[in-house]
Amino acid sequence: MSDPLFEQDDAATPLAHEEREGLIPSYITLRRELNQAEQENILAAEEWAFARKRDVLSEQTLKGLHKRMFDRVWRWAGAFRHSERNIGVAPHRIAIELRQLLDDCRYWIEHNTYPADEIAARFHHRLVWIHPFPNGNGRHARLATDLLLAAQGQPRFS
Repeated sequence: MSDPLFEQDDAATPLAHEEREGLIPSYITLRRELNQAEQENILAAEEWAFARKRDVLSEQTLKGLHKRMFDRVWRWAGAFRHSERNIGVAPHRIAIELRQLLDDCRYWIEHNTYPADEIAARFHHRLVWIHPFPNGNGRHARLATDLLLAAQGQPRFS
C-alpha cells in the first residue's frame, strides 16, 4: 500500500525512513498538506531573511536559513543530511565542499572575477550540487542566491 504523503514527486528528493519520522505537524497526511505547510514556513523565512542584511556566505547563515524555512515542518531543519542521495556529495564531504564554495564565492566577489549574475548562478549551481540537507535544497538555494544578489545591490533572480 502506498503512502500518499510520501509518494514520489519528480521535484522532491526522496526521504530516508528516519527523515520521514522528523515530520512535526501530526495533521499532515497528504502531499498537498505538506506542500502547503512548507510553503507557509518558507514565506515566513523569506520575510525574516530580507528583514536585515545577512552574511549568506557563512555556513551558520545557510544552516540558519534552512532551519527558518522548514523548522515548523521538519525536526531536521537546518541540519546537514547523513544519508546518501542520487544527487549531492557524500554526507561526510558536505561541510568541506560548502566551505570551498563560500571561499570561492567571496574571492569572486572581492576580485570581480565574474559579473554578479554569473557569481549568483555559480553559487546556486554548486549549492544545489552539494545538496547539504535532507530536502528543500532547491528552494533553499534559490532563496540563498536571492540574498547573495541583494547583498551585492542586485535584483533577485526569483
